[in-house]
Amino acid sequence: MDIKGFLFSTVEAAIKKPGRKDLALIFSEVPANAVAVFTTSTVKAAPVLLSSKHIASGFAQALIVNSGNANACTGEPGLLAAQETTQLIARGLGIEAEAVQVCSTGVIGVPMPMDRIRSAVPALLNGLTSGTLDDIAQAIMTTDTFPKMEARSGQAGGISYTVAGIAKGAGMIMPNMATMLSFIITDAAIEPTFLQQSFRQAVDCSFNAITVDGDMSTNDTCLVMANGMSGNPTITEGSPEGNAFNTVLNEVLLSLAKQIVKDGEGATKFVEIRVSGARNNAEAKRVAMAIANSSLVKTAFFGQDANWGRIFAAVGYSGAEVDQSLLSLSFNDVCMAKNGVFAGGDAEARGTEVLKEKEFTVSVDLGIATGTAVVYTSDLTHEYISINADYRS
Repeated sequence: MDIKGFLFSTVEAAIKKPGRKDLALIFSEVPANAVAVFTTSTVKAAPVLLSSKHIASGFAQALIVNSGNANACTGEPGLLAAQETTQLIARGLGIEAEAVQVCSTGVIGVPMPMDRIRSAVPALLNGLTSGTLDDIAQAIMTTDTFPKMEARSGQAGGISYTVAGIAKGAGMIMPNMATMLSFIITDAAIEPTFLQQSFRQAVDCSFNAITVDGDMSTNDTCLVMANGMSGNPTITEGSPEGNAFNTVLNEVLLSLAKQIVKDGEGATKFVEIRVSGARNNAEAKRVAMAIANSSLVKTAFFGQDANWGRIFAAVGYSGAEVDQSLLSLSFNDVCMAKNGVFAGGDAEARGTEVLKEKEFTVSVDLGIATGTAVVYTSDLTHEYISINADYRS
């Protein structure tokens, strides 16, 4: 991956327990235009509270992130810990503390072990010349089973640029901002207002369109930094280069979002929920999320049970305008019900075969208007319970 002007470093700080690198740093050699979206939960971790203030400037130059401790519900000491962390990095890099974003992921309610952070920061700073983005992706993992990365390239004014991203997330995944930690970097020069618009639209179509378990975290953060060091002419809204950048950014974020669903805690299925025929797009998404978050639907997916009735039930309680006499439902290309009525035993047998696949699509047509939505989800398994019953041990 050729991306200009970014340096990376990871170290072991033994924040939760020893044996793995759990403290990571991304540094842009020049101040970068930056946009971030954060959890909409009213219970926000200290790093979210601090970073949301710092990002108001529209710039960032460094990001420090740890795994193993969320620094959430830790009161004033937690906020002071986040502030000290940004100050340590700022002093070491010779930049303002407001140019440092700080993120945490891990157990809620445990004080941040600042003595270990302080001890680890010098090595973290010294390692900036040797780290990789892949190192960062691995350091931020918690219950993830694999690091999540994606990169795409584009051109503006005949000059190539790169958009690269990483994400972590497997549990506590529920849309309404970004649903985990994800960091996107690009060496493209982009007009700040356009960057914000493009990024938020990409988030809505990716991270805000996934769910694993319907739980939103206190720490959800998605950040993009654009440092312009590729040397391309500034990309602006409405230009061919702007449209191309939108495509590249959307591809990166959607790939990361899908990787999260595929790595959902204990998941064995990746399911695309497509809803059409709704009164508007918002109602279509409401229906899709009701299906994707239904425990009964998700356990049926795990059991490979073509129980289409559970899906119709979720449609009915979604709160969207529904006329059951117009409802149709398919698993891949197998019609399970049309005009609200079961398609018959042959359809059930063929639908069951679809649900045996690792990836499949559920399509619901409300038959009312033209609203559409796409949401991605996983099944709900015994393993999900086991992972979360033992999470703090």
